[in-house]
Amino acid sequence: MEDFFAECFERYPVLERCKVDISKSCDLLENSFKAGKKLLLCGNGGSAADCGHIAGELLKSFKSKRLVVGNFRHSVGDEIADNLQGALPVISLPDMVAINTAYANDCDPRYNFAQLVYGLGFTGDVLLAISTSGNAKNVNLAATVARAKGMSVVGLTGESGGTLASKCNVCIRVPESETFKVQELHLPVYHTLCLVLERRFFG
Repeated sequence: MEDFFAECFERYPVLERCKVDISKSCDLLENSFKAGKKLLLCGNGGSAADCGHIAGELLKSFKSKRLVVGNFRHSVGDEIADNLQGALPVISLPDMVAINTAYANDCDPRYNFAQLVYGLGFTGDVLLAISTSGNAKNVNLAATVARAKGMSVVGLTGESGGTLASKCNVCIRVPESETFKVQELHLPVYHTLCLVLERRFFG
């Protein structure tokens, strides 16, 4: 794990100040996955794209091979097992286009992610809430619902943390405030999270 941290901070020294919160987020996510729980992700615009990106890194191999072994391999046979990869349970809420557009048409669209968290989230799950300002209304509402459902919330924001920071168990505040610059620093942060989790679960 430390080598992934070292590489991240060597390439992006400005993120060194986020090290403690990145480490806490890794531990929180690891404990949730080990308990058989799942990760929900939400964000808008570029952050919505980041949600899909993160899901992609966790639902299939990222840097390491994730061989399917054990009883499941025996159950399905080598041919199927050889074409599957180890995965962690992740749902990118912005990618649920049908329900998001239906909700926006029928209801107050600011509550779209809150509705999905209410329907899909359970005690012990984690919500990764991404907002460059920390003030996105629908992301904040989702975080409020998540905490009410007994979930943990990890925030990924810009320097101020906005209103989201107070709703998070851990908030990773990258040291930028302009939207595109915040997004540029979010990428190495979540890549590091994904690399660490992959190492911890799949070696």
